[in-house]
Amino acid sequence: MKASDLFIKALENEGVEYIFGIPGEENLDFLDSLRDSKIKFILTRHEQAAAFMAATYGRLTGRAGVCLSTLGPGATNFVTAIAYAQLGGMPLVVITGQKPIKAGLQGKFQILDIVRMMEPLVKSSEQIIYGRQIPSSVRNAFRIAETERPGAVHLELPEDIAGEEVADDSVFSRQTIHRVFASDRAIEKAVEVIKAAKRPLLLVGAGANRKRIRQPLSDFVKKTGIMFFNTQMGKGVLSGDDANFIGTAAFSSKDYVHEAIKKADLIINVGHDIIEKPPFIMKGDKQKVIHVNFHAAQINDIYYPQVDVVGNISNSMDRINKSLDPCYACDREWVEPIREKTRNAIHSLDDDASFPMLPQRVVADVRKVLEDDGIVTLDNGMFKLWFARHYHAHQPNTLLLDNALATMGAGLPSAIACALMYPDRQVVAVCGDGGFMMNSQELETAVRLKLNLVTIIFNDNGYGMIKWKQAAQDLSDFALDFNNPDFVMYANSYGATGHRIASSEELIPTMEKAFSDGGVHVIDLPIDYSQNTKTLLDDLKQFQN
Repeated sequence: MKASDLFIKALENEGVEYIFGIPGEENLDFLDSLRDSKIKFILTRHEQAAAFMAATYGRLTGRAGVCLSTLGPGATNFVTAIAYAQLGGMPLVVITGQKPIKAGLQGKFQILDIVRMMEPLVKSSEQIIYGRQIPSSVRNAFRIAETERPGAVHLELPEDIAGEEVADDSVFSRQTIHRVFASDRAIEKAVEVIKAAKRPLLLVGAGANRKRIRQPLSDFVKKTGIMFFNTQMGKGVLSGDDANFIGTAAFSSKDYVHEAIKKADLIINVGHDIIEKPPFIMKGDKQKVIHVNFHAAQINDIYYPQVDVVGNISNSMDRINKSLDPCYACDREWVEPIREKTRNAIHSLDDDASFPMLPQRVVADVRKVLEDDGIVTLDNGMFKLWFARHYHAHQPNTLLLDNALATMGAGLPSAIACALMYPDRQVVAVCGDGGFMMNSQELETAVRLKLNLVTIIFNDNGYGMIKWKQAAQDLSDFALDFNNPDFVMYANSYGATGHRIASSEELIPTMEKAFSDGGVHVIDLPIDYSQNTKTLLDDLKQFQN
């Protein structure tokens, strides 16, 4: 068997469904071996987009997504998306090609030390130096990528190794990863601290979105009556319509939800780690924090929990729940007024009729159109804060945003992966005009794959988030404005269908028709960001007073 055939066999053994990427001449043996495989190869228009798609697959399934590139520039184009997966806790296996390592006739042409380049970005980076090494390297790559905390792993397959003959074609079977359970003493300590608390809150973080943790958390909330909030990447683990839900910590401090956080004497922190932008900042020791996660807390000057419960989160929460009395936290007079004020403030402009549209109205309209299992993928920009604060997710991983690397350019590729995986679910990519143009060429990929997908572009002809920060610091408006193409014509040129919104009443029917018609749609939406400072700074100051 050719070594590249063995590589594909090893990937099939891992249950790989898709490989996303752009091959080069160094991948031709690999590509030829893939031709007769049940694994689908998804050709993209940029390597960065391919890795975003593969990372999203890993995020949604818990199984490592796979992406492929050639050497040199193909591999370097992966870097941003690899960092996106690594920081975001998304299992990803990255395969890159390389020139022959036993004999080369092209000098140093295109050759970079990709293995060393990847090392700071991934959990493991390895070059395959002989064919029979492939089964163990592939098995190990998937094991490392998928083990908590998930992340990226890199394998380099040189051209001559891919083409060599291998006598033994056996592969290593996938083994069950047995979860580590928290110690009895850790559970006892957590229960002791919880019983002593008078004003507890539950925080749901990104780690709770990675596994089947919804039921134990839901049981915990129902039994104890505890109020909860979530980080941006923890949205949807518990429904945003739950009567015990306070809100999302879109900022690290001084938002509506932080009024409740400040009053709490205990925060039970489930699934959050400090890679994600902090949902709150610890000060002193009066407020207790219990860290419940698959891994120990990483201590720094803003996060130093007094209790660590390390192990399988579902098991930990079940055991904690069994030791607590029903309705232990049902006295919510201290927090209920804050919840009501928060919801009233957040939803006060849901029906605003002004145009260009306010982001609050856009978020409300998108929520009205999408079914509970519909998926929104967010690029990065000012709109991310509005969706994080205002959009109520009802199911896990139905609002996908990046609050770890917080890179632009991921929104459309992530939506493509979702539409490919879940063809019967509504999928919406929400992008700023800046982020959309960073990977807009993937519209062709979506059209070629005959996907059903809607992209909404928040069009303000500038890098809106940075313009807001610039204004908040009383700096002059400078260097952040640009011109856009005609997005309707641009979409049509790819074979998609373009729409331009001309009034606030048009967005809902336009989205509904796009989903009804099927195919790839792009909605050019003029947006009014003029209220950013008023709503996100000035109004919050009054609320705190």
